Amino acid sequence: MKRKIAAIFAADIAGYSRLVAEDEEETLRRLASYREFIDDFIAKANGRIFNTAGDAVLAEFPSAVDAVRCAIDIQESLRTRNMAYPPSRQMSFRIGITIGDVVERDGDLLGDGVNIAARLEGLAEVGGICVSRAVHEQVANKLSVQFADIGAQEVKNIPTPVHAYMVAMRREDGTYSTPKVKKVAKAGSAPNWMWPLVVGVVSVVAIGVGGFLYFTKLETATGPSTAAATAPSSTVTPSPTPTMAAKSPMPMPTQNAAATPAPMPSPPTASSGKLPADAVPFIGERLRSYLANEYSAAGDYKAFALNIGGFSGSALNQPNEEAARNAALDQCQKRADAAQSPRRCELYAVGNNVVYTHGGPPMPPKPWVRHDTMTERAFVTKDFPMLRDQAKVRVENMYVPAAKSRSIALGPGGQYFMVLGASSVDETTRRSLESCGAIAGVACMIVAVDDVFVVPIPTLLRVTGFFHAASNSSIVADARDDVVRKLGEGMGWNAVAVGSAGRPGLGLKAADEQTAVNTALADCVKHDSDCHVIAIGPFTVGPTN
Repeated sequence: MKRKIAAIFAADIAGYSRLVAEDEEETLRRLASYREFIDDFIAKANGRIFNTAGDAVLAEFPSAVDAVRCAIDIQESLRTRNMAYPPSRQMSFRIGITIGDVVERDGDLLGDGVNIAARLEGLAEVGGICVSRAVHEQVANKLSVQFADIGAQEVKNIPTPVHAYMVAMRREDGTYSTPKVKKVAKAGSAPNWMWPLVVGVVSVVAIGVGGFLYFTKLETATGPSTAAATAPSSTVTPSPTPTMAAKSPMPMPTQNAAATPAPMPSPPTASSGKLPADAVPFIGERLRSYLANEYSAAGDYKAFALNIGGFSGSALNQPNEEAARNAALDQCQKRADAAQSPRRCELYAVGNNVVYTHGGPPMPPKPWVRHDTMTERAFVTKDFPMLRDQAKVRVENMYVPAAKSRSIALGPGGQYFMVLGASSVDETTRRSLESCGAIAGVACMIVAVDDVFVVPIPTLLRVTGFFHAASNSSIVADARDDVVRKLGEGMGWNAVAVGSAGRPGLGLKAADEQTAVNTALADCVKHDSDCHVIAIGPFTVGPTN
């Protein structure tokens, strides 16, 4: 046996027994599927699973940063995966993480570190993460993560309270949840001699209250109803928006891809009595035109609502502001529900004033599409990177037969969003990037427009994420700027290889994928050994199996 310090990760499924009781076969099948990609996440974050039991997973990591980053990736991927199921059948994990001294025996880990991680997992919210103070101190200044201090917690079989923190999880709209404060450690028990006194006081109070209620008439005041009494006199039908959003449960990219949400721009405000329609995200140009003209010109009371899937609702000439708010939200939500959109509607404007608090979604720099005849090829659903089979079936059934203009945006963690039947390529690419970015929390990439893949799609190796040379830890730091510069100089197929010392080899402006790969490997062996390809085109890549 040997002792060591490790970051311990404990996870299990909330309500697992109920899920099994309701449908054992389906639950076990989904558990196996979820475990497959959870295990993949853990392995890619340098973790090691040392014990499993039923729905529980115990893993060790060399650092708290790796453990917390992995936990966030798992929870965000699971959250989107669960959207395909009704709330009663969603399979959500709780995760606890601590740093502790553990004993390794035959590959298993034992000790207080393991026990505390399991207790922290029990404190976590459904779909949430709870960490010890030691983990918080290690991670707070290294990851863009928000925490809520829940204080000292008294947990089973641990003699002293454990000071714990909740990780604030990112919602679908890019904002962060506020973790609920758990019950703090209990104070010492009252001395036995106090109980008669307490009972006596409570009895006196109860008698007094009972007499007061008996002799006093209670009245309940009810205010006037404020429900909207009339339907909106003017409504808007958005341009055709048979959109589809999903998040593929593929392994999240390595730290080379953006893993934390980009700061959201401040929401626009109406400065001249007119709604700034050109800044409204997720919607088509016809609806923007309506907002700039008919809506802006209309008198109060009016409101406009939308969701990140592109559905909207508008109400004009209402009897009061609350009626306008309710009518716009109701119309938007009905449209979203009819299309089975999982995204909730929110108010964007009341009158001509923007009340939407999330700002604009993260967007990549322009141009959003760069056409290159050397790398473009016909769209084939089976070759779409980073999507599981279920998502590919949806793309095949919805995207392939849809009318132009259409596009699909892809996020670095396998998120995707498609906009179909838009009025122009500019509109479809803007909207798919906006919605995908809002879901992912980081800028997405246009992968397909109409019938064509508009970025190089690797087929020789498996796509694992987005490639960012400037932050890729596989490349030695003093060579990254040069790699960034050379990759940006031209079109065609590009590939990057690295060796054991992190020295890069490049294959640039090649006519085909194989040539780029061969050239990158040949260039790498001039400077390094044990070379392997890490990127093809805009993607990080790994072995096919």
